Amino acid sequence: MSVLHSLPELSAIPGPVVLAIGVFDGVHLGHRAVIERALADARQVNGTAVVVTFDPHPIRILRPEHAPRLLTSTGHKIRLIRDLGVEHLLILPFTPELACTPPEDFIRSLAHACRPLIEICVGHQWSFGKGRAGNLDLLNRLGDELGFDEVGVHAVQVGDQIVSSTLVRRAVESGDLATAALFLGRPYPILGTVTEGDRLGRTIGFPTANLGAHNEQFPPNGVYAVDVDWCGKPFRGVANIGVRPTIANASGQRIIEVHLFDFNAEIYGENLEVTFRRFLRPEMKFASLEALRAQIVEDVTQARA
Repeated sequence: MSVLHSLPELSAIPGPVVLAIGVFDGVHLGHRAVIERALADARQVNGTAVVVTFDPHPIRILRPEHAPRLLTSTGHKIRLIRDLGVEHLLILPFTPELACTPPEDFIRSLAHACRPLIEICVGHQWSFGKGRAGNLDLLNRLGDELGFDEVGVHAVQVGDQIVSSTLVRRAVESGDLATAALFLGRPYPILGTVTEGDRLGRTIGFPTANLGAHNEQFPPNGVYAVDVDWCGKPFRGVANIGVRPTIANASGQRIIEVHLFDFNAEIYGENLEVTFRRFLRPEMKFASLEALRAQIVEDVTQARA
């Protein structure tokens, strides 16, 4: 998948071009509906679908005090969008200048950059531009003028709830991983980079990878059965999220540690995608390292089962 970072780069994309535009944090079922509509419509006209998103999350610029914890970092979002079969992704830097751009100017810039633009797909309630004045009505009017169609993709509903990133965050934060998976269309993953730890796990027979998480929204503290992807290779394991109350943790920060089953490799600096499958138990403080080790044996046995 090619990743673009500026509007002029769209001119090199073979047309006709269909754009899917959105923040797409989490790439949940609603986001996938928008992206998949663009892919399908592009195929019908032998054109090219391009997903357009923003970095950082616009609320970080517009209302930083209300910025949500991210479900997906930009790097993770790239992986998830690529997995949908997207061949071209445009990541626009969301700056104060872009935030102040009138919506008409933004759409005209997109239309003029494409060769040609024939369709824009967005969520049916999408708003954009200065003062969030842009909407489907504006897209429809500009489409008539500039020669593209606008498609407002209806919200995806699961049960009696409309899928949204806010609901996914709430489900993950509360530990309702089953509901989060329903909204996402897959179990909830965290992408992170393996960092140097104190290697204590090795001394008790359970080496762990300390994960510098790219996501910001964690499930509750505790021990989980997990699936792990390393360089496209699948592994199973057990993960702990928490402050390690049995071990000195001067920072008090939440840490993710992962023990991979049947694994023996140095992976410092490598990225792991950890998918949370089952909550096993809350984080606990143990009287000794031996008691901790005995509990980890039980955790591993349960996770393998």
